[in-house]
Amino acid sequence: MRMRFPKLKVTLIKKEGDCYHGYEVGDSFIFDDFTHPPEHFCLGIAHSIFPSLYALTFGAKFLFMDNPKSLKTTCPDNGKLEFLTEVLDDNGNVILEQKISPPPGPRPKKMVVSVEEVRGKCFYCYKVGDKWELTGLRTIPNFCGAAYHTMFPVLFALNFGATYPFMQNPNSLDTITCPDGGHIRFKVTRVEEGLPTGQAGEEKIK
Repeated sequence: MRMRFPKLKVTLIKKEGDCYHGYEVGDSFIFDDFTHPPEHFCLGIAHSIFPSLYALTFGAKFLFMDNPKSLKTTCPDNGKLEFLTEVLDDNGNVILEQKISPPPGPRPKKMVVSVEEVRGKCFYCYKVGDKWELTGLRTIPNFCGAAYHTMFPVLFALNFGATYPFMQNPNSLDTITCPDGGHIRFKVTRVEEGLPTGQAGEEKIK
């Protein structure tokens, strides 16, 4: 059965420059789900806010926000615009959750990226069983940029508490596929719920 994803609302809340699309403060855009932006919506902004849309869809919470079920994102074109992404309920109302006061400090999650399947030649010569450990949103040194770009929304979502109820382990996703011919399939697993502020550590390749 096809999963049913929530609608999301994206609102322009701040403008400090000229917008090519003519967006103005107060403009709101409804996404039927995280994969369906409104017609003619700016792709630059869509690219920037996609991790937020994706993370909120799968239950991530941003405890530093007044509404943890929302997140602000800045336009990538010189930061001229700022948007607020919110989740809608079945009646089209914004889902509100109470802010934790005082909000907890950053608690970056420990995650493991692993190669689950090789379907062809990989420029980086990745092989089944290769694993990399990272903490929070720190990048993996010398890792394939195209592959990391593809898996970043998953890393972002898991770092802020998202889960995948359709997976055997809801703290992981194993369908992340290399954009270059689909030669490599990766899995990302959250293995630790969070490290106290100041103990994020450095990335290390296993």
